[in-house]
Amino acid sequence: MQLAAKSLILDLLSSLRGNAMPVRALVAAGELFELSPESMRVALVRLCSRGTVERNERGQYRIAPAAQAVQAHVSAWTQIEERVVPWRGGWIGVHTAGLPRTDRSQARRRSRALAFLGFAALEPHLFVRPDNLRGGVDGVRDELRALGLEPAALVFACAQLDPDADGRARGLWDGAALCRGYRASGAALARSAARLERLSMPAAMVESFVLGGQAIRLLALDPLLPEPIVPAGARAALVDAMRDYDRLGRSCWRSFMKSHGAPHLRTPRTAVTADWPVRLEAGVTA
Repeated sequence: MQLAAKSLILDLLSSLRGNAMPVRALVAAGELFELSPESMRVALVRLCSRGTVERNERGQYRIAPAAQAVQAHVSAWTQIEERVVPWRGGWIGVHTAGLPRTDRSQARRRSRALAFLGFAALEPHLFVRPDNLRGGVDGVRDELRALGLEPAALVFACAQLDPDADGRARGLWDGAALCRGYRASGAALARSAARLERLSMPAAMVESFVLGGQAIRLLALDPLLPEPIVPAGARAALVDAMRDYDRLGRSCWRSFMKSHGAPHLRTPRTAVTADWPVRLEAGVTA
């Protein structure tokens, strides 16, 4: 259950509801995951240089404003079922052909934004998703831009694709694979919940952090597809299971966080950052 130092730092800082954490606490947490103090400090310096993490006036570290939109999206997993509305068959499209290709960092941010909102490539530079998110195209456009999509990208509603394009669009996602992922993650959480109390506290902290983070990563990247693409209830069952597991995970970490002056631990997660690679479709980039 090895985590990268960068991911662990972001995971912990993201759980603090905007508060900060001293470096000694980050180093102590790293030791639980067999990460050396040197690797934690080096990762912290690099995250600060990228603008993902910042140091406050007390010398403690917190998520920087530039990364808050991503972390807010990841943290909103408990409300994802509230984000969807009944689907009437329409689509939302994003056209990126006119955007520059030379800035790799911006291209990664663009791909990450599209992936977070469940878009898939229908054609080169044309990405679509079902129009079933609350707020419609205006809300999706605003969220895409907050997550890193350039304002120059065209984001539009498409009420009706022709039959061939509609069929291809519906086939862009593997609904059966998504359901298998929901079930597998839920089963892993259930097995872990049954044994956490038998583990030593350090082992329980590590396991709850990693497994909870894996489940939240799955939910953060879920395309929130409607029926008939994905059966109703499959995703909601994982959300319910993760809510229960979250309470167990927070109880495992409560004493550690309180002893380091950071008692507001929310949910363990696997951080998804600005330099995290995203592939929307084989051979097609945003």
